[in-house]
Amino acid sequence: MSVSSNCNGSDSKCSLSRLAPLEAVLFDIDGTLCDSDPLHYYAFREMLQEIGFNGGVPIDEQFFIDNIAGRHNEDICHILFPEWDLAKSLKFTDDKEAMFRRLAKEKLKPVNGLHKLCKWIQERGFKRAAVTNAPRANAELMVSILGLSDFFELIIIGGECEHAKPFPDPYLKALQVLKASPDHTIIFEDSVSGIKAGVAAGVPVVGITTRNPENILMEAKPTFLIKDYEDPKLWEALDRATQKTEVV
Repeated sequence: MSVSSNCNGSDSKCSLSRLAPLEAVLFDIDGTLCDSDPLHYYAFREMLQEIGFNGGVPIDEQFFIDNIAGRHNEDICHILFPEWDLAKSLKFTDDKEAMFRRLAKEKLKPVNGLHKLCKWIQERGFKRAAVTNAPRANAELMVSILGLSDFFELIIIGGECEHAKPFPDPYLKALQVLKASPDHTIIFEDSVSGIKAGVAAGVPVVGITTRNPENILMEAKPTFLIKDYEDPKLWEALDRATQKTEVV
């Protein structure tokens, strides 16, 4: 289904009511379940500085947002190291992911209201999956740290699909495996890449402004944006999306 052109960041009434009966909820992981971008940024900044990237000048957060956040590692390799062969650049990103996992074990925290939303989803028996461009080792570790290993029915990895986000393949695969209709599913995403993937899969996307600027996220055409999972705009929209389900 297509997202209404009337949808914008301040209007939740374009909301999710037409999804009733809601049957599935899909989540990105990085920046969506947890505020992990600062850990990724730190790891990239430190390791890039070690190899003298950008003349040894540390990357800033804007560089991270523009070139790294939300992207698949192979795409990041082409952006950061166009002159390197792929094996060498992937070794760099593998080492960076290992550093991220070490940091995550100590510092990873859920986005505000996440467990409240997950409990709400579980109580209603909705199908659910995590869909991410993160490597599987990262994805499974983050889900485990957040206490959601039993919550998700499956984890779809972009790199294990024909194309990762921003292509729709990972979300289409999740819909297929869950046997869920895009007309009765919502996606939570925090990046331009992820929102584009969800929209291309024909699913309404709720964007979460964990780190990325609202104006940038809106360019990817989410249904609407929320600050976190305590946002009243989200709960208004979810109420509309389930009213018909609960009356029937």
